[in-house]
Amino acid sequence: MSHYRHHVFFCCNQRDSGASCCNDHAASEVRDYAKQRVKALGLSGEGKVRVNMAGCLDRCELGPVMVVYPEEVWYTYVDRSDIDEIIEEHLVNGRPVERLRV
Repeated sequence: MSHYRHHVFFCCNQRDSGASCCNDHAASEVRDYAKQRVKALGLSGEGKVRVNMAGCLDRCELGPVMVVYPEEVWYTYVDRSDIDEIIEEHLVNGRPVERLRV
């Protein structure tokens, strides 16, 4: 049994080489937003949802990316409204958001 119902990882990698990376798309700020929203909605904590920052998830060319476990659903996103939709549809209602899957 997992400690969390959903564990969400945001790639927040920043490459120094100039190659494309998720943090070029404000991934760290979006992760902070997601973490705040999950907490504000009472979804965080043991047996619920955990939002974490990850280093490179090696899919930066599709970025920005995040992945939700245990379902192993990979997403891309553009803005906070996409994150709100993922939280509502996937984390609350258990329905992956197909239009944002990678």
